[in-house]
Amino acid sequence: KNFDATQAAINQLRSKSAKDVLRHIDHHHSTLAFCRRWLDDAGLQSYLLGLKQLCDADIVRPYPPLVDIRGSYTAQYEHTIVMRPTCKEVITRGDDY
Repeated sequence: KNFDATQAAINQLRSKSAKDVLRHIDHHHSTLAFCRRWLDDAGLQSYLLGLKQLCDADIVRPYPPLVDIRGSYTAQYEHTIVMRPTCKEVITRGDDY
C-alpha cells in the first residue's frame, strides 16, 4: 500500500469492490507486500476490478513477481535484521507487525 496516497484519492473511490479490497489490505497487510493469491485465500470475491482501481489511483503499488532460477526457492522476509556479533536486531519493526 502506498502511504503517500492522499486522503482525497481514497475518498474518491466509488466502487464497493475497491473499498472492500482497501479495507482488507489495511486490516491484514498494512505496509507489507502481498499477492493476489492471498486475496483469493482470504475469500474476497470479484476483487480484480477494485484492485485495478486502487493501482490506477496509486493507492496500491503493483510489483512484478520475483523471478528466480527454475526449481529454486525464493524467500520473502518482512523485516530487516542486523546480525551483530552478540545479538540479532530487528530494525524495521513497527506498528504494522
